[in-house]
Amino acid sequence: MYKLGIIGYGGMATYHHNAIKQHFAGKLEVTAAFDIDPDRLALAKNAGLTVFENAEDFLNSKMFDIVLVATPNNFHPHYVISAIEHGYNAICEKPVAITVKEFDSMVNAAKKHGKLFSVHQNRRWDRDYRIVKEAIDQGLIGKPYAIESRVHGQNGVVHGWREFKVAGGGMLFDWGVHQIDQIIDMMGSEKVVSVYANMHSVRTPEVDDYYKLILRFESGMTAQIETSTYTLVQQPRWYAYGDGGSLVIEGWDCRGKIIRARDHVMNWEPVVVQTEAGPTRTMAPRPAETLEEIPLPSVDPHWTDYYTNIINVLDGKDELIVNEINVRRVLQIMEAAFESDRTRSGIACQI
Repeated sequence: MYKLGIIGYGGMATYHHNAIKQHFAGKLEVTAAFDIDPDRLALAKNAGLTVFENAEDFLNSKMFDIVLVATPNNFHPHYVISAIEHGYNAICEKPVAITVKEFDSMVNAAKKHGKLFSVHQNRRWDRDYRIVKEAIDQGLIGKPYAIESRVHGQNGVVHGWREFKVAGGGMLFDWGVHQIDQIIDMMGSEKVVSVYANMHSVRTPEVDDYYKLILRFESGMTAQIETSTYTLVQQPRWYAYGDGGSLVIEGWDCRGKIIRARDHVMNWEPVVVQTEAGPTRTMAPRPAETLEEIPLPSVDPHWTDYYTNIINVLDGKDELIVNEINVRRVLQIMEAAFESDRTRSGIACQI
């Protein structure tokens, strides 16, 4: 059985702890925690963990095989490298680093010491994402030419340390890292050739609480990624357009549908259709008999599959799902997005 120690026993760390207790009895056990906040240490102690007020004492304890780093973003590189240099495998919460250079230093440390190093990109296992990926993999909408991923909130709030730039706060680091990772995972090895970003600080002065990214892939496929903390009229979570159909997922409950064209020739009447918004011919509604609706594919993922993969890798039975290559690509795209917003221009790239 593997044992895990936690650096930063905050909200996400307690989520990890509870899930591991529930799903990995006899395979993985959380044994210890270090935090600079006495209140968080008290919670960890009440949860049955051995607690440490000092990082060096924690790392010298040898009470675990794996260290999970779940601190604010700006502390990730220091604690990951320290854990690896003390002989531990390391898992880091996302975003793993604020810059590609920081990430590379973490990877180099893991390679030097021969340790596992992975990033907790748990939203690879979100049900809404898995539905879209499965639909595309099955060819249910044909070849996709545009995918839209949106996360809309209504409260206009960025919580805690995430509202501060020095801590690596903001929504691109918080949600964008997931949305980009999902799109990259969906598109496989196909390169991103341009990045355009528009970012705003609507209600959070130091960091972005709104962004829109447009990623163009080498095939011409376009991904539009958007997050807003203050959108009172919300749009669907996903749209996907293909040459054989369209997909929509409305929100967190994963309601949605796929609409496809039936296999027969359309006969267009050369007349203008009058609508409430004005006349049109090109955009006139398609006859109902030329369309079919099919259900979204059924999937049943769970984010604990991430830890199943970690255990299998340590046992020599599997390869890392969240690996160095795709994590680095996500960080490269995020750096290009910040540069695009700063220069108010698109960034040509090969990522």
